[in-house]
Amino acid sequence: MSWLRALKDTTRAGLAVERRRLEPLVAARAALGLALVVGAALALFGPGVAVSSAFGAFQAAIATFQRSWRPRPTLALASGASLAVSTFLGYVTNAGAHPALFLGLLALWTFLAGLAWTAGPTVGIIASSNVAMMLVTVTLPTSVAEAAGHAAMIAVGGLVQAALVVLLPVRRWGAQRDALADALAAEADYARRLRQDPTAAFDPVPLMTARSAAAVTARQARRRPAELHGARALAERIRPVLASLADPAVGASAEGPERDRVRELLAAAGAVLDAAAHAIRHGEPVDLPPAALAALRTPDTGAILSGPPRRAAVRLAALLDDVVETAEPRTETAADARSRPSLLRLTPVVAARMRAELRRDSPILRHAVRVTTVTAAGYVLGSALPLGHGYWAPMASVMVMRPDFSQTYARSVARFGGTLVGVALATGVVQGAHPDMYFSAALSVLCAFGMYLLMRTGYAVSQVCVAAYVVFLLGMGGSEWTQTVFERVVLTLLGGVLAMLAYAVYPAWETPRLRGRLADWLVADGRYAASVVAHYADPAGSSCPDVREALLDTRTARIAWQEALDRATHEPVRHRGLSRAAADDAGHALAQLGRVAMLMEAHLPERGAPPVPAAATLAEALRRATERGAKSVRERKVPDWDDVRTTLATWEPPEEPLLRKSAPLLLEALDALSEALSQENGPAKP
Repeated sequence: MSWLRALKDTTRAGLAVERRRLEPLVAARAALGLALVVGAALALFGPGVAVSSAFGAFQAAIATFQRSWRPRPTLALASGASLAVSTFLGYVTNAGAHPALFLGLLALWTFLAGLAWTAGPTVGIIASSNVAMMLVTVTLPTSVAEAAGHAAMIAVGGLVQAALVVLLPVRRWGAQRDALADALAAEADYARRLRQDPTAAFDPVPLMTARSAAAVTARQARRRPAELHGARALAERIRPVLASLADPAVGASAEGPERDRVRELLAAAGAVLDAAAHAIRHGEPVDLPPAALAALRTPDTGAILSGPPRRAAVRLAALLDDVVETAEPRTETAADARSRPSLLRLTPVVAARMRAELRRDSPILRHAVRVTTVTAAGYVLGSALPLGHGYWAPMASVMVMRPDFSQTYARSVARFGGTLVGVALATGVVQGAHPDMYFSAALSVLCAFGMYLLMRTGYAVSQVCVAAYVVFLLGMGGSEWTQTVFERVVLTLLGGVLAMLAYAVYPAWETPRLRGRLADWLVADGRYAASVVAHYADPAGSSCPDVREALLDTRTARIAWQEALDRATHEPVRHRGLSRAAADDAGHALAQLGRVAMLMEAHLPERGAPPVPAAATLAEALRRATERGAKSVRERKVPDWDDVRTTLATWEPPEEPLLRKSAPLLLEALDALSEALSQENGPAKP
């Protein structure tokens, strides 16, 4: 992709406005917390402290809106406390009297905030926001004692927001309910698509999101509704059963009475899963469609289906019964829950991850270096320019910079556009209404409410509200509007340009790493397929932890590949050995490999079933071949599958029908991968 097209695409993405479900009650609660803090600070301490406390409450509320499964009060407290510490340390270094010392602290703080992205986007956003807010709040106190007071009020802002989340709950466990309901709804949609396309693909993201949401702290585990426990694991088990029931390669015939019965069962499964999803989302009893129940419980299934399709139909009916039972609202909680470590216990884990990123090829390290250099340069340039408010340039940079190209450029454009509109609107209000201190405070709270309400609809829209919020807030503190218009727009533009130049000069392109991501997915898929096949040689029943772990690794690798491919699509670089067509075909081949393994997993033999010795040889061949094939992919070679081919050519076809039909499909998927890669490397090895 050329630079011109990349800039055009990122500009369009940055200015896009999406239609999202608004949450006015949550936004109103956050604005209420801000109003309480600002009002109390104005009445007790004056406008200077009120501005500091407003930043603390504002930032703490933003933290509670981040996509995280941790308790919202914890996020608000952590945000407020970390900003308070940042502000106090920033003032102690005395930004006015010792700018070099403050610049050193700013660089260190920014570098750590850049590395914090290794812990996830929530931590990265909070850390980056703390740096941005610190640049403003350190200019407000005039003594160390005042700095301590300002820091304390910032922490109080976080405390108030946390208390309101507890005292005024809005849809308890709503995010977790939505995650689990989305997973069941995705299964329902998959069942309906299988009626028309028996080999339809399934996006595992909803299941992965539900798994992440299912992990709880010890305190959450004691209060979690029972219907949020268990349904996710059942959805995981339903997916391969649906696929094996629909696929004519291992299930019912492509046409005829068997196919008609399968379509009827799939439609009924979709209806039941939708009903369970609705019940979990709203905390209501499950309302099952009578027609779906009749289709699942009719005795005709045993007369029409036989072999693997009949086993799949029986398993499906049993699993759906379990889903319905689990989804019913109850008061008791589950004792065994996936554990989520507390923030204190997570600290050494995050520190270890940050140390692991201190290597030359790490994109997180490159981001940390970029954002540190740009923030320091922006601070120096902003201070040197005769515009005042020099902190706006580095503040804009640190808020828009992300580890990937497309987000950085899109947010830079969106921030400048939003700032221009927001400052213009706020300036018009100030010139026309001439608000006093309390009216300015009320206007700032109103703008904050607008930002909280619209922040998920687009970055540009939220920046309109943020720009106006800052103008009114500084006006409340005594700054005239003439001090905040031209300078803010120019310095925001400077910060955005510096951020964009930094990524162009010192990039971390995803495109050259695509082969590595593809190789990781191939290894994960090979281990998953090998684990499944190995259990036909040594039947262990439904309890197969190694298969489960291999499946999770496969999903993680697949999502990493898809995200990398999406980021690479918008990068202004040549494909460097893996074109988009080859990448799409290779991804399809590996998805097919994982799908065949999933079909086999749906019919793992029960404990005590006759073993299939040939399966052990095939499992080992798959494991060795995929590991060696991954090495070839990284080295830009076309992998060969001689081990697997030789194994299948020499083994005696087992009596197990599913294994006999599926083994050649595994080789076909591997051959398809080689054919896709041969588009870049020349003819594939036969």
